[in-house]
Amino acid sequence: MGQPLSTTAGTAAPDTRFEIGPVRYPKLFGRNTVPIVMSDGAVLTADILRPGDRSGPTGEPLPAIINFTAYNKMLNRHGMRWNTLLRGLAGRLEPSDRTRMTGRDVLRTPAGGVLEPFAVNRTAVSRGYVGLMVDVRGTGSSTGTWDFFSPREQLDYVEVVRWVREQPWCNGDVAVQGLSYGAIAALLTAGQRAEGVKACFAIEAGENPVRELGLTGGVPTPGIIVWMLAVNGGKWLPALPGLVRAGIAGKFLRDRTIGSTGWLGRALRLAFTEEHEDGYLNPMWAARLCKYEDITVPTWIHGGWHDVYNRSNFRLYDRIPVPGGPKQVLVDDSYHLTPGSGFGDQGNPQALDELQCAFFDKWVKGIDNGIDGYGPITVRRQGDGAWVRRDSFPDPRARVGRLYLTGESTGAAAHAAADAGLADSPVDVEYRLPLPAGRGSAASGNTAVMSMGIALLFGRAFGNDDRRNEATAVTFTSAPFDADTVLTGPMNLHLRAEADGTDAFWAVTVCAVHPDGASVPITRGALLSSLRATDPEQSYYVDGELLFPLHTLTADTAAPLTPGEPFDIDIEINPTEVLLRAGHRLRVSVSRSSFPRHFIAPWKQRQIRGQAILLDPERPSYLSYLSAPK
Repeated sequence: MGQPLSTTAGTAAPDTRFEIGPVRYPKLFGRNTVPIVMSDGAVLTADILRPGDRSGPTGEPLPAIINFTAYNKMLNRHGMRWNTLLRGLAGRLEPSDRTRMTGRDVLRTPAGGVLEPFAVNRTAVSRGYVGLMVDVRGTGSSTGTWDFFSPREQLDYVEVVRWVREQPWCNGDVAVQGLSYGAIAALLTAGQRAEGVKACFAIEAGENPVRELGLTGGVPTPGIIVWMLAVNGGKWLPALPGLVRAGIAGKFLRDRTIGSTGWLGRALRLAFTEEHEDGYLNPMWAARLCKYEDITVPTWIHGGWHDVYNRSNFRLYDRIPVPGGPKQVLVDDSYHLTPGSGFGDQGNPQALDELQCAFFDKWVKGIDNGIDGYGPITVRRQGDGAWVRRDSFPDPRARVGRLYLTGESTGAAAHAAADAGLADSPVDVEYRLPLPAGRGSAASGNTAVMSMGIALLFGRAFGNDDRRNEATAVTFTSAPFDADTVLTGPMNLHLRAEADGTDAFWAVTVCAVHPDGASVPITRGALLSSLRATDPEQSYYVDGELLFPLHTLTADTAAPLTPGEPFDIDIEINPTEVLLRAGHRLRVSVSRSSFPRHFIAPWKQRQIRGQAILLDPERPSYLSYLSAPK
C-alpha cells in the first residue's frame, strides 16, 4: 500500500544511492499483444512482463507499472533485446567533464538506464512488479483511430488501469510511467485520479505540448511533421500473430484503412492554410491537456535544460498540489533523447531505472528507503556540471537584474550580422538595428534541440558554439563578468521594435560567451509579434519585474502590427540555471528565423517584411533575469 503524503525536508545528496534490494525473481515471462477491450469496442493491446522462476510466473499478486505509447510497443520490445549490450558498451566510454553535454555523452546515454523506463522497467519487474506497455488506440497493434491525448484516449487510460487491477496477477496497486508521449499519458492518467494509481514517474513531459512544441512562439515546428510520419508509419507494423490470436486482425485493417491519414493530413493543413483555427490555442487543444491541479499521487518530473519541453519542468512541479518529497523534479543538462546520461557514475544520481524503482518502492510498496528525502528540486547547473539540491526554484537567494540593449560595438562578435552590447544602464542616444533576412546555419543549438541531442555527434558547432548561426543575427554581448555569477530561473526579453509588415518573428538565444569566443547556448525563446498579448495573472513576476510573460496565443487576442509604428513586445525565455565564470560574457542573439526549430508558412512570410529593434532612452529594451552568487 502507498504511504500517506508528507513533506520531508531534503537531506539526501543528489548522488545518493537508494536501496532497491536484490533481484527477487530470476526469470521474466512475457505475453505479447494481449487484447484489452474499451467501452466503445476499440481493442488496445498490451505487452505484459511478469516475474517468476523456472516453474513459471509467480502466482503472487503484485503491483503493476503501466506505460502507454504511440511508438509501437513491438518495436520497443525488440529493441530492448539490445539493452544489455548497449548499456555495457556505452558504459565503457569515458565521460566528459559535463560542463556541457557533448557527443560522447550522447553515446553514453544507454549506460544511465533510460531504456528500461522508456519501455518496461525490467529492473523493477525482477524485484516484484508486473510491467505493461500498451499501444494507444490507432497505433502499434491497437485498433481504432489515433487522436493523440484526446478525451477518448484519456478515457482509455482509465479503462486500462481498471482492467489491470482486475487481473489475478495484480494486487490492485498501479504506477504509471513513461518518456515523452508516455510521460504525458502518465500525467493525464494521474490527473484523472484513476482508482488504484499510487505514483507517477514522468520523463521529458510537456505541460502544454501544443504551446511548447506544436506552436512554439505561435508558429509550427517542422519536427511535428516528422513525428506524425513516424507514428503513422509505425501503426502499419503490427504484431500479426498477436492480432490473429486475439481475433482482431480484420478490425485492425478496417480501422487503419479508414483512418489512414488522420493527424498527418491535419498537421499539413494547419501548417499551410492561412489563419487555420488550430494555428492558435483553442478549446480543442485545451481538451487534450492534463488537469495537473487534480494530481494527488507522488509524482517525479524528470527533464533537461535543452529538452523540447524545457519550459515545462518547474511549471509542472508548481502546478501539482503534492508536497515536496512525494513530489520531485530533476533537471539535467540534457536533450530529449539523452535523459540519464552519466547517471550511475560517481558524483551523479543513481541510474534512472533504479531511481524509478526506488521511487515506486516507496510510494507504491511503502518501503521506507529514504527517497522522500531527495531534492525535492535537483538540477545539474550548466557551466560547471555541478548538481544542486534545494527546496525551491529559482534559487531563493537570487535577485532581479536588468541588462539593457545598447547599439555600441563590443568587439566580441565580429562574426555576427551586428555586434551590439548589453549594459547596466540604458542608451542615451537612439539606435535602430535592423534584423537581417536569411536563414541561420544548420550548425546551431536549435539543430541540437530539434535532433533531440543527436546533432552533438557532429561537433561543437552543433549545440556548443552558436557563432555560425549568429551570422544572420543581431547580437548583444555584455562586458566580461568580474565574479562568478549564477543565472537562475526564466528570463524576459523586452523589446521596443518596429516592422515594415503586419507581423514579425523573433527568435532569441541566450548564450554564455567563453574567453576563447565560443558562444554556448544556455536557453532560448521565440514569439510571433501578432501574438504578443500576455495574461498578466498567469505571468511570472518577481518584485514587480516581469520575468516570464505567458502569452495567450489565441485568435481573439491576435493583433496585427501597423507597418512603421513602434510597438513593445515581451519574449519569454525558458528557465535555466547556469554558472557564468569570471571573465565570461552573456550574449542575447536575436534573429528573424531559427530553422529547424520554427517553420514560418509562406502565407505568414508574406506578412513579415523588414523588422528592427529600436533602442530608445525613453523606452529602453532590456533583458530581465535573476542572478545569485555561486
